[in-house]
Amino acid sequence: MESILTNARLVLEDRVVTGTLVHENGTIRAVDEGRSHLASARDCESAFLAPGLIDLHTDALEGHFLPRPKVVWPDARAAALAHDAQMAGAGVTTVFDAICAGGFDQAKAERRALYPVMLGVIEEGAARGLFRIEHRVHLRCELTDPALPELVEAAIAHPELGLASLMDHTPGARQWRNVEHLKVYLSGVGKNAHEIDEELTARAARGRAAVAGNYDAMVTLFSGSGIVLASHDDTTPAHVAEAVEAGCTISEFPTTVEAARAARQAGLATIGGAPNVVRGFSHSGGVSMRDLAGEGLLDALASDYVPASLLQGAVSLTRTSRLDMAQALALVTSAPARLAGLEDRGRLAPGLQADLVRFSLIEDTPVVHEVARQGRRVF
Repeated sequence: MESILTNARLVLEDRVVTGTLVHENGTIRAVDEGRSHLASARDCESAFLAPGLIDLHTDALEGHFLPRPKVVWPDARAAALAHDAQMAGAGVTTVFDAICAGGFDQAKAERRALYPVMLGVIEEGAARGLFRIEHRVHLRCELTDPALPELVEAAIAHPELGLASLMDHTPGARQWRNVEHLKVYLSGVGKNAHEIDEELTARAARGRAAVAGNYDAMVTLFSGSGIVLASHDDTTPAHVAEAVEAGCTISEFPTTVEAARAARQAGLATIGGAPNVVRGFSHSGGVSMRDLAGEGLLDALASDYVPASLLQGAVSLTRTSRLDMAQALALVTSAPARLAGLEDRGRLAPGLQADLVRFSLIEDTPVVHEVARQGRRVF
């Protein structure tokens, strides 16, 4: 059926206009400036109407499977559905769920056991139409894990796999180049000084032994696969050069402005963490994404570990980094769509999917009123 949404502030790629959007059978049919006076038109009361958000990296799925340390939720389907509802409520209509292949913390046996379970429930949910929004898989390839190649080989044919990232969490490297930041992080999750020293020593040894070989193995596995490949936590121009040689097209969460500049010069797109934007700084000592946005070095945002941060982070950039609403919302809509090769969504344009989010602002806080996936209300 045809739906007419009018008196909305339509967030287009290059501007915001007051207008009317018409969608039918899951597809946008018309986008026009001005108000419709048809009796069937629904008044959006001057709220913003934007494309549904596209999240290329969220770790939130795992949080529903492991709501507390050592607590594994017994119903995988229920955990995935709770995550799905949370993402829809955050305005997201396409999500790439980050699932860890391997781990840098070998004490987390649950993560290894849950790996096939999470992959399986995403496949089931998509196949059976259980989800409100579209779920795809982002495979987090933990290079420090000796078993990584066999884990990736088991998942590379997954029907929803569309993105993979190459991660090195060795102490003293990339995100944790400053080991003192890592010590603070580990103490914050309840580890004492002796446990921290033991873990750092073990993790450093594993990393030195496994990363180089795993990196080469991942490049071979993903070459020619059609799966979008991202580097992770690039810190130096050398990291960026390695990523280009590996076939990466994305530099995910660069930790320094030097790495972000190198990525721009090399033609890699940068993805920043939205929680970093909201808080104004990185929890691990990396560069502020607000600063990258201010220098024009930020191409897209991902929610990372807080789903609601995606919309909130985009809106906050209109206050902190001289972006207008259209530019800021493009970081979470059209830009990630292009990076993932999803040309059928991410913009308010005729012929594209009617993935929509209607929201208003209370000062700097976005309030999501309604979310539609292919024209069907899901929140």
